[in-house]
Amino acid sequence: MDPIIVALVLVGLVAVASVFGVLSKRSLGRSTRIESGDVVNPQRLGFDELGEQATLVQFSTEFCARCPGVHRALGEIAGAHPGVRHVDIDLTHRPDIAKRFSVLQTPTTLILDGSGRVRTRFTGAAPRTAVELELTRLQKENTRV
Repeated sequence: MDPIIVALVLVGLVAVASVFGVLSKRSLGRSTRIESGDVVNPQRLGFDELGEQATLVQFSTEFCARCPGVHRALGEIAGAHPGVRHVDIDLTHRPDIAKRFSVLQTPTTLILDGSGRVRTRFTGAAPRTAVELELTRLQKENTRV
């Protein structure tokens, strides 16, 4: 095979991989607001009740390196906000839950409102300030109703 063609193919592959890497890295830790009627039943996920104001649902696995840090941060956030609960669901042996919520990587965090509706989703490590902003937004929405 001609060395010029091989070099061009390799350069093209590197370029495509680089673009994919940059795009996927940019989406990590970003929130996605969800306006659906999807209500989560806490018993099906293995915990007893939702937080009165909001629930931070963290999806983790046994081998996730960033999950313990996210767990600590979300626990601190929940502890600082009355009516907010944090639950950590290990997906290692629960592929049904991973499939149900389309979790392709951990950590993934969902913010549920007081009625259990999924309101926000974070893929990757959820930034503390972004979680705080989403909780403030939910609280303002709750006081308007």
